[in-house]
Amino acid sequence: MNNPPSDPGLRHVLRRRHMTMIALGGCIGAGLFVGSRVVIQSAGPAACISFLITGGLVVLVMRMLGELATALPMAGSFYEYARMALGDLAGFATGWMYWYFWVIVVAMEAIAGADLVRIWLPGMPQWSLAFLVLLLMTASNLVSVRAYGEFEFCLASVKVAAIAVFLFLGTLFILGLWPTATPHLANLTRYGGFAPHGILPILSGAVVATGFYFGAEIVAIAGGEADETSRTVASATNSVVSRVLVFYVCSIFLVVAIVPWNAPEITTPYASAISALGVPRAGQLMNAVILTAVLSALNSGLYASSRMLLALTRRGDAPALFGQVNQRGVPVRATLAGTVIALFSIVMSYVSPNTVFAFLVNSYGTVALFVYMLIALSQLRLRRQLERDAPEKLVVRMWAYPWLTYAALAIMALNLVAMGFIPSQRVPLMVGVASALIVLGAYGLRSLREHDQPRQRQPGDEIAGESFIVRD
Repeated sequence: MNNPPSDPGLRHVLRRRHMTMIALGGCIGAGLFVGSRVVIQSAGPAACISFLITGGLVVLVMRMLGELATALPMAGSFYEYARMALGDLAGFATGWMYWYFWVIVVAMEAIAGADLVRIWLPGMPQWSLAFLVLLLMTASNLVSVRAYGEFEFCLASVKVAAIAVFLFLGTLFILGLWPTATPHLANLTRYGGFAPHGILPILSGAVVATGFYFGAEIVAIAGGEADETSRTVASATNSVVSRVLVFYVCSIFLVVAIVPWNAPEITTPYASAISALGVPRAGQLMNAVILTAVLSALNSGLYASSRMLLALTRRGDAPALFGQVNQRGVPVRATLAGTVIALFSIVMSYVSPNTVFAFLVNSYGTVALFVYMLIALSQLRLRRQLERDAPEKLVVRMWAYPWLTYAALAIMALNLVAMGFIPSQRVPLMVGVASALIVLGAYGLRSLREHDQPRQRQPGDEIAGESFIVRD
């Protein structure tokens, strides 16, 4: 079994420090700082259990990806793995659903960034600030992949440092080691108990939290542009596995221990927790950190969507015009395609907020779950082939294979079923399924076109793993 090389047009310039921060920054977004309030208000202090459940799932998926990315580094990552393991339809669906997820996130983060910037520039229209934020991050991605890596390293470092400082200060506070503070765990049970609304909100909170974690898998896509792919991806994957639960679960635990879960100020959970510590100008500090998180997510979204679109062109799953890479190793047209769709989405947020934009926002989380399921199914099959043909390539191994992979698939399937019974999640489930059906319909049209006009072999087809044959 030969290892398919990565895309020859890309530059291998991302170093281990870039990859580590890309992995960590990818899963620490504005959802943690702002969106976590939804889970806290629903589940109470037990929100930390919701994040623990989802975090465990993400850790398992990242371990699967780490195994495949170190053994089979290539442009497109899990898009190619799905194609090799499950066939053309699975590859097509994985690639386009992942691209779709990120272009919607890019638009949402641009809008969120505009809201934050307006705190300091109240006279500026929101739409103009959203466009400005989007164009700034687009320019960062168009310079070079090294520029993206450095920019993301700086942005992610701020997020990671902010979480680390919060964990340290919050721990001092609840232990009574903070000035004027006494041991402070009563809020975990004082207002209706640890799980005031029972078990169902904990499970529904786990479903909601899935979208907050999504993004760590970008490290597998960036592996195609790393200078030491196998070693670098392995290191970055391990960093996510060891830290993601600490950053999410422990910080949420501290928030609900410091601030009553039913207090009005829980709408800004981290800012309120820092204010409770007596930190001066806590609101301004957290707004700056959240803006950094937004810019990081937007930056990574443009990167991930452009590389996935580039990979799609190599197999004829996307128009060839998006497959060009300039002398700096940047897929300019693929990057601008994401920007254009994001601009369209921003416009729709003003023109059609309750129809078109609502459809986009409601669908992206479910689509992310579908992608995770395809990653797990791909790992199940490719692991057997690797063990048979090239066991020496398994530098990183999935724990307790195949049982933990089966467990992850079962949890994801239960998430989807649970969404049908949770009133607030029924619309996202239906819209997400509709989005997936649209992708499947697009594949059907592509197949009909190829039947009438057989596709010519595309430059770069040789990178897509044709030498890797999965045998039953």
